[in-house]
Parts: sequence; structure tokens; C-alpha cells
Amino acid sequence: MYWTMGMILLVLWCLGLTAGSTEGNWVHLFLLFALGAFLLGVMSRGRRTAVT
Repeated sequence: MYWTMGMILLVLWCLGLTAGSTEGNWVHLFLLFALGAFLLGVMSRGRRTAVT
């Protein structure tokens, strides 16, 4: 789930950069949120343990 959210936010960031954003530097928040989602995805993957 975090990987999907991260990819969507990354695509939105790229679209914001290429579309000539009138929002100024706010578009870079998408990049920060995407990196946070990827980081959460990596951290949650490390906590999984095998149940036997």
C-alpha cells in the first residue's frame, strides 16, 4: 500500500514540475510525502516475520 501511494505521489510531483505549476514550491511536498511513503514501506517490510 505504501509503495502504491509513493508511486502516485511521485507521478503527481513529476506532473507538477512539467505542467508549469503556479503553486510555487508547494509541489515539492509531493516529493517529500512520496519519500515518506517509500520509507514507511521499507520499514513495515522489515517487521514481517514468518509464522510457523
